[in-house]
Amino acid sequence: MSQAPELSVIVPVFNEVENISPLWRELDAVLGRLGRSAEVVFVDDGSTDGSADAIRALMAGDPRVRLLCFDANAGLTAAFHAGYGAARGRIVATLDADLQNDPRDLPPLLAALEGADAAVGWRRERHDPWPKRVSSRIANALRNWLTGDEVRDSACSLRVMRRECVGAIPPYTGMHRFVPTLLRTAGYRVIEVPVQHRPRRFGRSKYGIRNRALRAFVDLLAVQWMMRRAVRYRVREVARQETATQRRSSGGEA
Repeated sequence: MSQAPELSVIVPVFNEVENISPLWRELDAVLGRLGRSAEVVFVDDGSTDGSADAIRALMAGDPRVRLLCFDANAGLTAAFHAGYGAARGRIVATLDADLQNDPRDLPPLLAALEGADAAVGWRRERHDPWPKRVSSRIANALRNWLTGDEVRDSACSLRVMRRECVGAIPPYTGMHRFVPTLLRTAGYRVIEVPVQHRPRRFGRSKYGIRNRALRAFVDLLAVQWMMRRAVRYRVREVARQETATQRRSSGGEA
């Protein structure tokens, strides 16, 4: 692709080989209806199940497909960050590779950018096991309480944003859970859009209560600290005409 596309779709992947082909079929159909030039950047996060080979097969048949490969598993924040750095589009979209995000939600998210800098998904009806649903609800309530923000579904990976927004997401582990709050703290307009959430069909979840609860809380404290220490001020530049007017009124030469 010689020219930069209008849209970059970033898809982090970790051991999702069974989901790659069906995800691409769905995503390809949606991109075909958008009427925008696009690229899809898969970021393989050290998969060991052949996910990277499945994506290479897609690359052989479609120039819009790109692949970044980590030498070892580095985590979801790192995968998103690498994708942000590689994306060439004016608009950047993200979604998970496990088929639980529905690519058909991309058009309404893109439409919501008419009045915002970023549109983030809100999984109104979750199709996860009940312990995960309960833990997510508690986590969102705790995030909102400590940050003073109001986000229904902070950790939903289905998002679209203007390219300049990615600079507001610091490259620190766990920050992918706080994207709406981080963007608002940086002054961007963020809107939540209801999206579909589907049961997992293939593979297994990489995240659970045991391996993320404590880490997420520590990350939340870090975000709270950043919010409190953010530089805030109001400033305006004095126009030359305003200065000249002041000099005349004080009896000086214009």
